[in-house]
Amino acid sequence: MNRLADKVALITGTAGGQGRAAALRFAAEGATVAGCDVKADAAAETVEMVRGAGGRMTSTHPLDLADEAAVQDWVDDVAGRHGGIDIVYNNAGATRFAPIEATTYADWSFTMRNELDIVFLVTRAAWPHLKARNGGTVLLIGSTAGLTGSMTNYRVAHTASKGGIVALTRQLAAEGAPHGIRVNCISPGMVMTPATQDDIFGDPDHPMYAIRDHIPLGRIGTPEDVAPAALFLASDDSAYMTGANLVIDGGWSVVLPGAPARRSAAADDRSPAPS
Repeated sequence: MNRLADKVALITGTAGGQGRAAALRFAAEGATVAGCDVKADAAAETVEMVRGAGGRMTSTHPLDLADEAAVQDWVDDVAGRHGGIDIVYNNAGATRFAPIEATTYADWSFTMRNELDIVFLVTRAAWPHLKARNGGTVLLIGSTAGLTGSMTNYRVAHTASKGGIVALTRQLAAEGAPHGIRVNCISPGMVMTPATQDDIFGDPDHPMYAIRDHIPLGRIGTPEDVAPAALFLASDDSAYMTGANLVIDGGWSVVLPGAPARRSAAADDRSPAPS
């Protein structure tokens, strides 16, 4: 316990799923958590849960992380109120799924804005505060989608944005090392969240519905499977790790896929990202 004692942690997307799980876990380990989300009611509920468990958390909501000025104000305000920033967990994201010929430029831009641009904006705003601390930790959320293509779930924009996240991790690790800033990535596979529960596993016709049958460990992941890995990378337990991409997918990415390919070029699933 107390692996994050006296640390100030920014966590984006704390209204539910992996962000909420991380907020609860980080606060339980002694961190002061500053969260944000566009979903105001659910974000406030997370704050109540953390405080009810004895932790410390504030939240700014609703906050559009693609608003450059608003992000800068949020980060600077947190640093000013708490005397600095030690951890930046870029968890928030949203995407639109479609094959290449059905992906509009608006869909592509939406995905890049909400999966790549927001990570850049938050990290850039926090970087001077991390340097002022003579070090810190930045976590990025990639995906197995950024490591492989898929014949089951057409996701050209999501694949590109998450591939960009993995590459960005490496560059930030190189730039941060001289300042004691460690930067690592977590790439989840299929994780059960409020979005995937309704959009994927609530629809027997969805091409990913039967994916659990092809995961070696035999189940879909949960936000609580990801939070301990985030804690490890945020803490001094991983003091000699930077530029790494930690895959958490139950073994999904190490075996050949067994689900049938979806051939329809007209299919277009604009649901939130599964990881």
